[in-house]
Amino acid sequence: MMRLDIITVLPEILESPLNFSIVKRAQEKGLVEIRLHNLRDYSTDKHRRVDDYPFGGQAGMVMQCEPIDRAITFLKNQRRYDEVIYTSPDGEKLTQALANRLSMSQNLIILCGHYKGVDYRIREHLITREISIGDYVLTGGELAAAVMADTIVRLIPGAIGDEQSALSDSFQDGLLAPPVYTRPSDYRGWKVPDVLLSGHEANIREWELQQSIERTQRLRPDLS
Repeated sequence: MMRLDIITVLPEILESPLNFSIVKRAQEKGLVEIRLHNLRDYSTDKHRRVDDYPFGGQAGMVMQCEPIDRAITFLKNQRRYDEVIYTSPDGEKLTQALANRLSMSQNLIILCGHYKGVDYRIREHLITREISIGDYVLTGGELAAAVMADTIVRLIPGAIGDEQSALSDSFQDGLLAPPVYTRPSDYRGWKVPDVLLSGHEANIREWELQQSIERTQRLRPDLS
């Protein structure tokens, strides 16, 4: 079983997306245990404050060292973690290849950034990996953590009923997925390509490969 601990100041944002569809079924099957930890529970401030003004006079607020250190230390005293991940817009880009590697982990911590981010000393001394889901800034790291959790959990063996489905997803082989069709084969004159109706598996696989190559070159030339 994988253990995924998410540290956040807004756990309620994550409660819904982590309790539906494949992620929920993976938890029910005992493939993954996901725990949300409210960072404010680790604050020693009477108002449960976890942020303060930045040195240097910049605008905004910064997440403090102490509550984050206390939360991560508490978790690491219970088990060994493969990675302590920080959601950051300037981290390495989340890719399918990275998700594949993380899905083979035993235990992961994800720290959700907020405000202007965390005190940089946390990133220097406690974080082992910083991950971004795109070149843009979110209000907080909770949505990024939900994306990471979904991307990772669905790759755990047994999470998806048909594991071949995950292996044929876009980016698994560096290409976009080919077009897919279903019944009826002719809708309003919009027809399914004949090759997919032929039953000739070798021809179908070749058509899919060529479609993947063409779509990748046209839509995502950066992957080529």
